[in-house]
Amino acid sequence: MEFGLLLLMLTACAAAPQDLSGKMFNFQKETATDHVKLTASRQDFGPLTVCHRSFTALKRGHPFFSMATPSNDNAFLVYWNPSNRVMEIYLEPKVTPTVTFENMDYKPNMWHSICTTWDSTSGLVQLWLDGQPSMRLSAVTGTISGPVTIVLGQEQDSPGGTFVQSESFQGMMSDVHMWDFVLPSCEIRNYMDDCNFMPGNVLNWSELEYQITGAVLVENKEPPTCRTSCSVSKTMS
Repeated sequence: MEFGLLLLMLTACAAAPQDLSGKMFNFQKETATDHVKLTASRQDFGPLTVCHRSFTALKRGHPFFSMATPSNDNAFLVYWNPSNRVMEIYLEPKVTPTVTFENMDYKPNMWHSICTTWDSTSGLVQLWLDGQPSMRLSAVTGTISGPVTIVLGQEQDSPGGTFVQSESFQGMMSDVHMWDFVLPSCEIRNYMDDCNFMPGNVLNWSELEYQITGAVLVENKEPPTCRTSCSVSKTMS
């Protein structure tokens, strides 16, 4: 009976979307098991934008956002490679990144805000780090055909599994949002400033359906400071 209760606690599933405003996931240790699985509002994608905030002391490579399909373990993966201070974006089923953003000012032991956009028609990918946009680099065109499995805390080598401890995320993560279009730059800046931005229509931190496996905690996060805002029409472009 006690074992059953412990297992239930370690694999807690939110029965309905939860408002995680002011909260964060705390990935306490490096493991090949602990992760959070997110439920998306749709399963097939053309263009997309993913934003998140993270804090870690890791000095090795680690994932931020891992989306897999039955035919593609790296359908959309955002990964930090510290060897050359490179942020890697994977959009193809291969072991090398589709796009790399070099000389990124990503430091340990501080909060970072990261947004990644992909225009599936032009193939252009752009990364924003702490309010600074990168160049738009050419990647691949096309669509991502689901069903999709989205995981935080691990890099998927098969949908929902085949994790490797040395590729796990250890630290804190918050404000995960996903849109099924390229978010306008003004809205990205609002997200970066944590001020009045358009919430994700695929993943919304304030209406998030998720499942925790392992010792991942949901904790309070420091209250945000709204620095700036900009007026923009809340329409998809």
